[in-house]
Amino acid sequence: MDLRIFTEPQQGATYDTLLGVALAAESLNFGAFFRSDHYLSMGSGPGTPGPTDAWVTLAGLARETSTIRLGTLVNSATFRFPGPLAISVAQVDAMSGGRVELGLGAGWYKAEHDAYGIAFPSLGERFERLEEQLAIVTGLWSATDSFSFAGRHYSLQNSPGLPKPVQAKVPIIVGGGGPKRTPRLAATYATEFNIAFCSLEKAAEQYVRVQLACESIGRNPTSLALSTGQVVVCGRTDAEIAKRAAAIGREVGELRENGFCGSPQELVEKLQAWNAEGVHRVYLQILDLQDLDHLALIGTDVLPHVR
Repeated sequence: MDLRIFTEPQQGATYDTLLGVALAAESLNFGAFFRSDHYLSMGSGPGTPGPTDAWVTLAGLARETSTIRLGTLVNSATFRFPGPLAISVAQVDAMSGGRVELGLGAGWYKAEHDAYGIAFPSLGERFERLEEQLAIVTGLWSATDSFSFAGRHYSLQNSPGLPKPVQAKVPIIVGGGGPKRTPRLAATYATEFNIAFCSLEKAAEQYVRVQLACESIGRNPTSLALSTGQVVVCGRTDAEIAKRAAAIGREVGELRENGFCGSPQELVEKLQAWNAEGVHRVYLQILDLQDLDHLALIGTDVLPHVR
């Protein structure tokens, strides 16, 4: 399995903190460092020192790392115009030597839109915008000549479609639990489908919907990677597990039920269960970004047993 580190910097993290986590993840041979795309903290935390921008962060990390892949889980389609987004991602891909991946979603957190003056249309319109953005971003990158697009929300006229990413095809991640539109978008545009923070049983049902959506358009379902994201708390002893759970404001029992929580062996067993359902990539949500020993424990006592 491909284990990746997934962070939530809006809860309070500087660029230097994220750099430390990314470098540690790279040295421990995790497959990627990913971050969320949010501008406001969630829950009761103050979120100090404040949010960091996803692609500004990844641009910096592109120059300060050398092997680890970098990406978003996921960008909000409400935050950016698709043309400039395609340019930003292509540029960071070049800066990293071809290590970038793009997760793109419809956006959901109304409070952050209100806090920063970003329009928050209806759910239906947000999905319409997401679909047009996926078409535009992938169209710009693949165009061999000028690119034009006429949609309900975005129109492009004779765009040069530059710059191009270094990678022949930047991996696109689409995710979520919607029963119809999400599987169709994943089947049409994505290289990977992700569903996060849910049970294996619920995820397996959604994986089937996505695979059926692939078949409906003549795509081989095995060409779409399946992944999940889960909060992780790992410890060698019960006391260590409890201490790490408390540090992120969670209960051990609840985390065992709703995340990946336990000893290294328990995490290996959970990962193997997901792997049996065809999941070969897991994003481990690390919420205490100061606890690099936590990262090291997973890297040394879990990762080698599932790679």
